[in-house]
Amino acid sequence: MEKLEIGDKLPNFKLQDQNGQLFESQSVLGTKNLVIFFYPKDDSPGCTKEACSFRDQFEVFKAADAEVIGISGQSVESHKKFAEKHHLTYTLLSDTGNKLRKKFGVPTNLFGMLPGRVTYIVDKNRIIIHIFNAQMEAEKHVDEAIRILKK
Repeated sequence: MEKLEIGDKLPNFKLQDQNGQLFESQSVLGTKNLVIFFYPKDDSPGCTKEACSFRDQFEVFKAADAEVIGISGQSVESHKKFAEKHHLTYTLLSDTGNKLRKKFGVPTNLFGMLPGRVTYIVDKNRIIIHIFNAQMEAEKHVDEAIRILKK
């Protein structure tokens, strides 16, 4: 398993978004800062808090010229329901089979039973400038991302 670290260049990737459209990372890499957060599961309590916190701070991220992207292993249909239910204003990507999660090196927690919760901040040069890994502090991921982008 690979593991992306601070200072690494973000690899290109393609996944379907919540609307079934193909999202290609190269379409935004180099033009915006990226906040990519891997989360365990649509509609679980912690993930809902995290997703809604990113939604509530959407204007802050926009002002920092950052695009927010949430990624988990659920289906396109699951992401669509999750996004509609909670009025999420950003891209959710379906990583079925967790291939991208493995490529990034996102760890699992609770003896490998629970997919990890990790946020990556990527600058306009495609370089990972910050990684925040905290399974139980869902809302802190948003605060950390904002703190780094405002530096």
